[in-house]
Amino acid sequence: MLSIDLSGRLALVTGGSGELGRVMARTLAGCGARVAVTYLKNHDKAARLAAEICQSGGSAHAFYADVTDKGSLLTLRGELQAWCGDPDIVVNNAVVQYAWKPVLEQEASAYESQFRSCVMHAVNVAQVFVPAMIARRHGRIIAINTECAMQNAPTQSAYTAGKRGMDGVLRVLAREIGIHQVTVNQVAPGWTVSERDRLAGSEHNEAYERGVPLGRRGTDQEIAHVVAFLASDLASFITGAYVPVCGGNVMPAI
Repeated sequence: MLSIDLSGRLALVTGGSGELGRVMARTLAGCGARVAVTYLKNHDKAARLAAEICQSGGSAHAFYADVTDKGSLLTLRGELQAWCGDPDIVVNNAVVQYAWKPVLEQEASAYESQFRSCVMHAVNVAQVFVPAMIARRHGRIIAINTECAMQNAPTQSAYTAGKRGMDGVLRVLAREIGIHQVTVNQVAPGWTVSERDRLAGSEHNEAYERGVPLGRRGTDQEIAHVVAFLASDLASFITGAYVPVCGGNVMPAI
């Protein structure tokens, strides 16, 4: 029987206190990984999540990190090394939130925020954490992209631009470091049901679900399952992939 065993691995989840990040962190911990949960503003949420994981028998700790600032990630690297070493798995999940508007109305600051939190996030993580992965000839970079990158729908321009730019960086990175047995992949969720939806009773949206071949929205746990798979040795020969987890709402073509 196949199983996902991440015992002995350290996983870093940026934006780990967020809606999807929390479930990814719990799932990776459930597979045996030690988990570093980063936060920018939500220290209390991150600390509660780390405590929850530890109370469940796992190992986790909350760390501050600004993914748009390489210096902040260098500080984080030192803190991780003091805690338990260099990360084997990095999940690029954090992104700046902003109000979506049509191109003709969208502020320049929105495009700049997406460039910093998508493109430079990927660059900073690579420059800070990949060298140690290369040295031990093992590592997993997993970035959270989006179905929006293929949809080109109205009001999505800044988000789409940031995620498409990130995609370009990561595909090049996959080619550059693959020889060192370090993989680089992307998970692209659709409009995902998270804890916020469950609390608000907003899990369903008929207009959206009509366009999804599987007829429903995906869940945060379904996203986390794919992240855990890509983090594991089961995915050792997969790199450079963009994996939609959206029920077929977008389908990359050959």
